[in-house]
Amino acid sequence: EPQSPRWEPRDWRLQLERIREMRRSRDAPVDQMGVDKCYDSSAAPEVMRYQVLLALMLSSQTKDQVTSGAMQRLREGGLTVDSILQMDDATLGHLIYPVGFWRNKVKYIKQTTAILKQKYGGDIPRTVEELVQLPGVGPKMAHLAMNIAWDSVSGIAVDTHVHRITNRLKWVKQQTRYPEETRVALEDWLPRDLWRELNWLLVGFGQQTCLPVNPRCSECLNQDICPAAKR
Repeated sequence: EPQSPRWEPRDWRLQLERIREMRRSRDAPVDQMGVDKCYDSSAAPEVMRYQVLLALMLSSQTKDQVTSGAMQRLREGGLTVDSILQMDDATLGHLIYPVGFWRNKVKYIKQTTAILKQKYGGDIPRTVEELVQLPGVGPKMAHLAMNIAWDSVSGIAVDTHVHRITNRLKWVKQQTRYPEETRVALEDWLPRDLWRELNWLLVGFGQQTCLPVNPRCSECLNQDICPAAKR
């Protein structure tokens, strides 16, 4: 049986090249204040990995600027598994406010930190399967944690920006409703050597140009070949 050619979106390589061109100056919030800029790179490796996971937990439904501010406040007192376990909920809430759903995050951070201490010797798990078992950790965070903390590409990290933009560009065969559906659809055809780059690339593009409401199509290099462009 001859293999049927794999599905891939029309013009995707050209669209990708042009998005890279638009992102060349690396001046979006994610570039200065993304999770990979929030941890103490001089800390012990397991402390660094814990800080990465914590920043990811804080970043859900929260702008990079707010996550970065919360991480700075947490790090001022020394941010480790033990320091969080010794901190009372009110203090933790005060330090992370105003991240989105901060009350829930206080609870999740405390629960997850206790599990890391008991089960993983204060480090974070090394697999997506174990990471998503932790309270308050979803698939996007798990794939980013694997990438940033363990330098391992386990999958495409799909957040709201990646979900929105890949649907607009029709990089999914059928429109998807949820980021996790989008991840599966993208991993089906996108070459694996591009998986690591995609989140960073599209998050910044979504923060600056391909906005959720009123995208700046007139400034976009893809306006002539984007199915969703307002011309």
